Amino acid sequence: MRVLLVEDDDRLAAALTKALARHGHEVVRASLAVDALRLAGGVDFVLLDLGLPDMDGLEALRRLRRVSAVPLIVVTARTEEREVLRGLRSGADDYLVKPFRTVELMARMEAVVRRGTRPRPQRDDVVNVGDVRIDLEARQVTVAGEAVTLTRREFDLLAMLAREPGVVRGREEILDEIWGDPLLSASRSLDVHVANLRSKTGRPGLVETLRGTGYRLGSTA
Repeated sequence: MRVLLVEDDDRLAAALTKALARHGHEVVRASLAVDALRLAGGVDFVLLDLGLPDMDGLEALRRLRRVSAVPLIVVTARTEEREVLRGLRSGADDYLVKPFRTVELMARMEAVVRRGTRPRPQRDDVVNVGDVRIDLEARQVTVAGEAVTLTRREFDLLAMLAREPGVVRGREEILDEIWGDPLLSASRSLDVHVANLRSKTGRPGLVETLRGTGYRLGSTA
């Protein structure tokens, strides 16, 4: 297989490249997330470290999963259960904590390939809800042709719902992905951001609340 190794540690990358080559794999190495996103379309498998210098690996994983279903294993020194769950929820097929044995990595790669890959995401860069236009790539929102100014987190929240219209997102899931801390579910931060989205767009039904469950993209009513 052609394997993309995303790892900024030169010594570890060299060791993994040698081990993968011994097992018959061709290795393409990237030390930056921006390079990984550019190269991912031409490989059969991705090994992704989370501690990258230009972007958090989880954010790189989310961006990759918007356009690619390539098999991917997160390889990282982060051991917290919350980090593992965030990696899997963000689209990783498996999660391997450093240090690990080469034989375990190879076994997990084989298992991921045997399971097959998820369907390729079929998502538009632009989502329209009535007269609301959400441009996910340009990070712009317009209502009836007029631009609406949102904060970074307000847009991230709206984009998370817009990427899968109709899918209900739980409070903890949203707080985990947008704020990076599901424990914030005890605060009113998410509620304030939802209220701001409704107010700024002038479309109170754009973000629909499902009591005791979470939120989903609604209508412009």
